[in-house]
Amino acid sequence: MNISIIGTGNLAWHLSQALEQAGYRIAEIYGRDVAKAIHLAGLLYSAEVKNDLDFSESNSQLFIIAVSDDAVLGVCAKMLLPENAIVVHTSGAKYLSEMQQAFQIHHDLPVNCGVFYPLMTFTKNRRIEFAHIPLCIEAADEKTEAFLVKVGSAMSDAIYLISSEERRALHVAAVFACNFTNHLWGLAKEIVESEDMEFDILKPLISETFNKAILATHPADVQTGPAVRGDQATVKKHLEYLADDDDLRKVYQTMTDSIRDWHGE
Repeated sequence: MNISIIGTGNLAWHLSQALEQAGYRIAEIYGRDVAKAIHLAGLLYSAEVKNDLDFSESNSQLFIIAVSDDAVLGVCAKMLLPENAIVVHTSGAKYLSEMQQAFQIHHDLPVNCGVFYPLMTFTKNRRIEFAHIPLCIEAADEKTEAFLVKVGSAMSDAIYLISSEERRALHVAAVFACNFTNHLWGLAKEIVESEDMEFDILKPLISETFNKAILATHPADVQTGPAVRGDQATVKKHLEYLADDDDLRKVYQTMTDSIRDWHGE
């Protein structure tokens, strides 16, 4: 089966190669940056680079929109597709109904719409095994759903049928679990390096915290630190240390208050 990929970012980089490893052929790659499209196509077996979004003569059966959330609907509006095409986006935030409406407004032919959302953080050139990545699938009809489940099952053993509302909640949770956590690590690095210490000193702590949370029935069960202990004197000292950095002080205070509220101080 032929598949066309719209996008050349981190997800497109991983997804296109994983699909080929699963036995599918990536026939076409489109990207606004032609150089990136050429580079990605060069990593694949026989993909051609598309210079526009006119896929009306394409032999692909599946078209995967792997672009930023804000660009999804614009791509839908501009795409020209062959009859009976199946088009999916990979966004955690965009509703399936938004995609359907975009195609209904801008296209005469009916389009079979779906969602193919891998719940994972992706970085180019960092190897990752798709076999265990949760693939969240949603479709406008049962036939399209079955088709996407078949494609997904060739790549991963973790297939979930998730509605748009559920996916929104999952995406919010993912931002807390991944993006915010990583940002906090970044802030921690800045703090220790401002005192001429190495970030490596925190890595065993980060590793143990992560492992405890994964193994716990609930991450809150293994919460430690001055906020959960009600150690007011320590919290006060920390806030005094952060007195000259309003942003860090706000983050510290917000997190401390949240932990206190959670554990019912």
